[in-house]
Amino acid sequence: MGDIKLTWLGHSCFRIDVEGTVLLIDPFINDNPVATLKSEDLYPDIIAVTHGHRDHLGDTVEISKRSGCKVVCIHELSQYLRSKGISTEGMNIGGSIEVKGIRFTMTDALHSSSIDEACWDFDGGKAAGFIVSIGNIVVYHAGDTGLFGDMKLIAKLYSPDVALLPIGGRYTMDSIDAALAVGMLHPDIAIPMHYNTFDVIEQDPIIFEKKVRSICDTKVMILNVNSSIFL
Repeated sequence: MGDIKLTWLGHSCFRIDVEGTVLLIDPFINDNPVATLKSEDLYPDIIAVTHGHRDHLGDTVEISKRSGCKVVCIHELSQYLRSKGISTEGMNIGGSIEVKGIRFTMTDALHSSSIDEACWDFDGGKAAGFIVSIGNIVVYHAGDTGLFGDMKLIAKLYSPDVALLPIGGRYTMDSIDAALAVGMLHPDIAIPMHYNTFDVIEQDPIIFEKKVRSICDTKVMILNVNSSIFL
């Protein structure tokens, strides 16, 4: 594959563009107070969702119905989305699938996963992360998670080039725990996410950057909303 463009759309939502294929991860857009786009601006080929909470499932149903894209997610969430007429690729922890030349491997995450918009009528399954493999580039989107020791195993099995890690605290790792995660994962680049969207997850990403610098030589890139890097 050619150049890979990675764009942060705010919170945990990322857009990955490669050779005309657009992947959205956790498209929380319309109700996201820091997002500047609207869901109708987005026409992805694939959506990947880490879990069912409203700030991650977000606008998946509306975007997928309009664009006709495939949604990659855990089995239980895929059953809910199919009930809404959405085309899904259900999977589970440790499994891998390939969609449009992009390989997804589902990893563990320490978090809950109710489907908020379903009002608890559907089982949300388990929260997860994704190893996204595009050619020889590997991106690890951790989803919402606390720190866990098997991040060392993720590093050993997949050697991520880029790690997208929550730092907001309260519902996930904070800056210090996320920096320890970087020490386990040893990516070339670490990008903080899931912070400063709401008051209760307010964090200074510079604290994360400084802590990472004290642990390892991974480069921390603090992105602004809608800013991009090329991999």
